[in-house]
Amino acid sequence: MKLFQPVEFKDYQLIDCGNFEKLERFGDYTLIRPEPQAVWLPKLSRETWLKAAHAQFQREKQKTSYRAGTSENGGWSILKKMPASWVVNCPLPQGGFKMKLSMTSFGHIGMFPEQASNWAYIYNSVKSMSVQKTRILNLFAYTGGATFAANAAGADVTHLDAVKPVVNWSRENMELSGQKDIRWIVDDALKFLHREVKRGKTYHGIILDPPAYGRGPTGEKWVLEEGINELLKLCSQILEKNNNFLILNLYSLGFSSLIAQNLLESYFPTVESEFGEFYLQAKSGIRLPLGTFARFRGI
Repeated sequence: MKLFQPVEFKDYQLIDCGNFEKLERFGDYTLIRPEPQAVWLPKLSRETWLKAAHAQFQREKQKTSYRAGTSENGGWSILKKMPASWVVNCPLPQGGFKMKLSMTSFGHIGMFPEQASNWAYIYNSVKSMSVQKTRILNLFAYTGGATFAANAAGADVTHLDAVKPVVNWSRENMELSGQKDIRWIVDDALKFLHREVKRGKTYHGIILDPPAYGRGPTGEKWVLEEGINELLKLCSQILEKNNNFLILNLYSLGFSSLIAQNLLESYFPTVESEFGEFYLQAKSGIRLPLGTFARFRGI
């Protein structure tokens, strides 16, 4: 297993983490957000955190779900003047792209900065392929960081997510980044893959970022443990045999990187995969683990 050193990211910095929270800067604005893996004590004082932060998101008392509201009932509390949305620059091995960030009612803001390592991997994988036009499929694509990494490298990208407002957010990011010619799909991932298999469609790269739980656009139920094998089986049928890559990200706390590797090798037995854990290095010195992965690249 590998720990992947965070990519240099001028518009992002993890300042400190602990007590199930993280203090992080996105561009000009610093936020306090929940972090279930930060079970240790923070290095910096609470006074230092609150002095630095522009906004804080808290879980609603007595409930495990998130919702917008006040500091008493959960949601965002604005501590200093800041906009409802702003733009940050995201790094690639050459150039980069832009993403709009917003404070959502779930505590997310539209970007997972630890994925910068994957963005570089995607960019370099596309650039290394000896094909005229690389076809990439990004499933559970959220606001599109992996999509823009592939598109910036010259690939034809199909971007799929089950939530239409999130796909619309991705379109905004494309326009901000000056990119174009991305195929946008609002659909259930498994249903889409079944259709692609029937059509005989293939891709040189597949990016998978499945949630632990989710719903499709017409109410389809997704549970990671129940659907992951079918997902990978279908992907194995549409991934090109040569000039290929596949990335599997897992954010479920019960899924280790060894599980991710075993899953890939079940459906791609001839590949040599790398697997490990992403983390972010806090300015305070703490390393915050943020998900596991397995991936491979073939020529």
